[in-house]
Amino acid sequence: MTAVPPLPTTARAAVLHAAEDLRIEELPLRPLGADDVLIAVDAVGVCGSDMHYFASGRNGGNVLRQPTVLGHEASGTVVATGPSATVTPGTHVAVEPAVGCGTCAVCRSGRYNLCPTGTCFGSPPVHGTLATHLVAPSRAVHPLPDAIPLELGAFIEPLAVAVWAVRRAEVTFGDRVLITGAGPIGILCCQVARAAGAVEVVVTDINDARLARARELGATRTVNTARHNLELSGFDRLLECSAHPSALWQALHALRPGGRATVVGQAAPTVDGLPLAHLQRHEIDLVCAFRYAHAFPTALALAADGSVDLASVLTGRFPLEHAAEALRAPTADPTHLKVVIRPGDTP
Repeated sequence: MTAVPPLPTTARAAVLHAAEDLRIEELPLRPLGADDVLIAVDAVGVCGSDMHYFASGRNGGNVLRQPTVLGHEASGTVVATGPSATVTPGTHVAVEPAVGCGTCAVCRSGRYNLCPTGTCFGSPPVHGTLATHLVAPSRAVHPLPDAIPLELGAFIEPLAVAVWAVRRAEVTFGDRVLITGAGPIGILCCQVARAAGAVEVVVTDINDARLARARELGATRTVNTARHNLELSGFDRLLECSAHPSALWQALHALRPGGRATVVGQAAPTVDGLPLAHLQRHEIDLVCAFRYAHAFPTALALAADGSVDLASVLTGRFPLEHAAEALRAPTADPTHLKVVIRPGDTP
């Protein structure tokens, strides 16, 4: 009779101690709770927030104060479960990293992304997914359809961000949509907006390579705002994905009266220049999107049926031992869209 190998009690992980100080360490795994699953991590996508933590030790208002494992975009295979878990060993899953308490009024309203006591993998001080193994509550994992390769399951999380942004923008059939920023989220928003029924999607950026990719993936027009003024008007919806306030202020004037602007990119703590009188005069709605709620099922469906091409945004792979290089890659080479770190790969 073949002996069953014991479950791992530790994981090799990328731990950020300070800005630019990333160390590969062996960390203990917490014991499985009744509703937990143990995941062998296959791929972790590098997000802009990971890059901010690595470069400066902070992301927006959240500051690194103790060593923390980075990463929150993850896919993997369930290798063990607690007795109450809702998935079985062997299941390929995408991890939903942001978990609400489930009991407060906000969570019970369905907006668990706004839970005052919620946690998110990779948001200090909560350890993230950039490790060989991960323990997570079973409600935070989503089985991958056979049509989605395991590696690309790591991109279901950023796709969920785009799904939630398009929902918050209330994009519907026949809309004209302007997207500022052709990074990974902007390009995913472009594809989701088209899937939601937008007949025109214009994408702006200052990077020609990214604009070319946006055209390949559904943008009806692109504008390099480093060379051309944004002389556009009459848009129903604006999705601001660049995180540059000036891009938002300029693009607000391209909306029709009664239009709607949604801030998706990481906002600065405070900004000046809001054209409030213009918004009031034309009754333009300005809303924000933060993470997502109940967006993973839609993201999985869009990726599985080909409405969104996840493979098109994958531009690099790195082993765990080269995680620091992966975190620098999109800045060093602006043609990168999404890179993944593969904890199981050998350097």
